[in-house]
Amino acid sequence: MSTGTVLAIVIPIAVVIVLVVLAFVLDRRRRNRLRERYGSEYDRTVDEAGGRRAAEYDLGAREERHDSLDIRPIDEDLRKRYLREWQGVQEQFVDHPETAVHDADRLVTAVMHERGYPTEDFEQQVRDLSVEHGRTLEHYRAAHDVELLSSRHQATTEQLRGAMIHYRVLFDELLADGNQPGSGRT
Repeated sequence: MSTGTVLAIVIPIAVVIVLVVLAFVLDRRRRNRLRERYGSEYDRTVDEAGGRRAAEYDLGAREERHDSLDIRPIDEDLRKRYLREWQGVQEQFVDHPETAVHDADRLVTAVMHERGYPTEDFEQQVRDLSVEHGRTLEHYRAAHDVELLSSRHQATTEQLRGAMIHYRVLFDELLADGNQPGSGRT
């Protein structure tokens, strides 16, 4: 075989190999970025979607929807008011734990609404929150599950206490997000 023939065979093969490796590296970077951004929500979405590609498409759709929302920080006076309300909800827990959990859910929902998140449907709330708060969604889901039990008077005091802790994690993050240097999108 002549040198020209060998080059005509080797160069396209090398180009294909480079393109395959590049595609693999870019795919890995995208996956790592999504895993870092969404935390355990990434794995949950993979399980629910039935595969990585479908999950990554879903997460991309969440990001597009989130970008279309008018998410904004809470002004300082309103933030202080919400903190006072939270203090009252915590104090209420001692005598009325079920009511306190319901009020914690209501307060977290009010903060979400104030920030610009749609709040009509829990599943959509989770999808919208996942873009910037993916690492705290397990807390929100756990609290919401207990709140549902509580509405049927089936939650134990320990579950109710745990729900308050879970709600507090998201509450703090929602209040702080956009109000501190370095917060917001990554």
